[in-house]
Amino acid sequence: MTKRPVLVVLFDDVQSLDVTGPVEVFAGAGRCRGADGSYPIRTASLDGSPVRTQSGLRILPDSTLAEAVAAGPPHTLLVPGGEGTRGPDPRLVDWLRENAPLAERLVSVCTGALLLADAGLLDGHRATTHWAYCDHLARCHPAVDVDPDPIFVRDGRLSTSAGVTAGIDLALALVEEDLGRDAALTVARHLVVFLRRPGNQAQFSAQLAAQTARREPLRDLQHWISEHPDGDLSVEALAARARLSPRHFARAFQAETGTTPGRYVDRVRLEHARRLLEESTHGVQEVARAAGYGTSEAMRRAFVKALGTAPADYRRRFHAPVHPTGR
Repeated sequence: MTKRPVLVVLFDDVQSLDVTGPVEVFAGAGRCRGADGSYPIRTASLDGSPVRTQSGLRILPDSTLAEAVAAGPPHTLLVPGGEGTRGPDPRLVDWLRENAPLAERLVSVCTGALLLADAGLLDGHRATTHWAYCDHLARCHPAVDVDPDPIFVRDGRLSTSAGVTAGIDLALALVEEDLGRDAALTVARHLVVFLRRPGNQAQFSAQLAAQTARREPLRDLQHWISEHPDGDLSVEALAARARLSPRHFARAFQAETGTTPGRYVDRVRLEHARRLLEESTHGVQEVARAAGYGTSEAMRRAFVKALGTAPADYRRRFHAPVHPTGR
């Protein structure tokens, strides 16, 4: 069995779940039948001393970073995020600049991307990070092609992920690539997480992307829209359901959600169509009707405008393969 050593970089004020989430995925994969020990995991800090996570937990590293690479670079170098990525120890950035290029696979979780960017390792690459820091990453490192939407981005040997739990999704995708879908599915089942959220999935659902309305009628209407993407979602119909005039409804909805009713409906329908294309075997025309587009051509225009690809191409790229047992 091929060994793929994983080295996890630790530092003070690291986000603990950025560390433990991916570590549990790789450790679980290493326990799968036929993959025993395939991911030897080592944690290391600059001086080997315990680090205090941003939540107050303490983690005892296995060694110093220098000791961890003394016998050779790891297969996967994992850099977690956390408050410690803002104003990091210059020695850590220097170590990454010198040693990270030697790893076969370089992975960051959440704001770990900021450390990689500080070391110049993201220049010329497409990358993502936690939604709250995408603007900061783009502003401070203009040579990085920052994509704020997906939960993870893979660019050659470099993989970056969004906030916290997205690191689990990325780790599962890497296990699936290394060991196959069955191994990744087994790990996901043990961790009771979804397999698989595709990397292109947005960091926000439509409802999270918009603010939740304060008033109950509008808040309930947001839920109703998400549950009925194929319904009559015109401003007039939605206003009637909210028992407001169309003009008053449009003003109130935008004031409380930060977006217009039309844009909100567009997001809901696109999200619903993407999910059906990723997870179901429904035909494109059936998906278009279920998502409220009416025709496949209307859905195609919406996909090209929002995602730069047609629905059929989107499905070919992101549709989850059916498990042989039907599960």
